[in-house]
Amino acid sequence: MDHVDHILIVDDDREIRELVGNYLKKNGLRTTVVADGRQMRAFLETTPVDLIVLDIMMPGDDGLLLCRELRAGKHKNTPVLMLTARSDETDRIIGLEMGADDYLVKPFSARELLARINSVLRRTRMLPPNLVVTESGRLLGFGRWKLDTSARHLLDENGTLVALSGAEYRLLRVFLDHPQRVLNRDQLLNLTQGRDADLFDRSIDLLVSRLRQRLLDDAREPAYIKTVRSEGYVFSLPVEILGTQP
Repeated sequence: MDHVDHILIVDDDREIRELVGNYLKKNGLRTTVVADGRQMRAFLETTPVDLIVLDIMMPGDDGLLLCRELRAGKHKNTPVLMLTARSDETDRIIGLEMGADDYLVKPFSARELLARINSVLRRTRMLPPNLVVTESGRLLGFGRWKLDTSARHLLDENGTLVALSGAEYRLLRVFLDHPQRVLNRDQLLNLTQGRDADLFDRSIDLLVSRLRQRLLDDAREPAYIKTVRSEGYVFSLPVEILGTQP
C-alpha cells in the first residue's frame, strides 16, 4: 500500500484549521488538526506524522516555543512549516533559528501552502546526488566531534548526543562531504534545500549560525565553519572516516 503523507495542523483558529485540513485532504494528504500545544503533544505521543504546520501566534505556548521543544525531543527530524500573521523579517529569522524548515505569512492561499508542504517533504527526503551515501552508514570524525550518518547523531568527545534538526544535519553533511572548500550561499541553498528552494537568502546564514552553536564554535573566531568574505563559508578542518556500519 502506498504511503499517504500525514500532516498535523496546529492552529488556534478553527476556520483556518478546517479550511487547510479539508484542502489538503482533497489533494491526497492525510490530515489531523489540533488547537494548541497540549493537543499537539498528546497526539504525537501516539501517532507519527510526516510534517507539522505550526502557527506562531497562539495562546499559551506559542509556535516558537513548540518548535524549539520539537527540535530538542524525539521529533527533531519531523519537518515544521510555520505560519504567522506577521510579515516582519525578524519573526522569520526567529522561526528559522528555532528550527523551522519553512515559513508562510498569513493570509496565504491553500494552494501555496500545499506547494510549500510538498517542497519541504521533497527536500527533507531526498539528498542531492552528490550527497548520496553508498554504504549503509558512516562514522565521521572532525575536531572533537563525530557524526553518525546512519542514526543522524552528533556526538561530542565524551559520547554525549547533541540533537540536530533535519536542516542542521543536511548542512553539516554538505560541509563534511566538501571539507576545506569554499561554498557560496547559492551552492549551500541548492545542496541543502534542493533546486526548488524558495527561502530567502539569509536562511543559510541563520542555519550556519545555528550549526555553529551546536558545535560550540565561536562565531568571532570559528574553528570549524569559517566565513569567507564576499564568497561564502568553508569547513576548515579535515574529516576522517572512522568506520562503516553494515
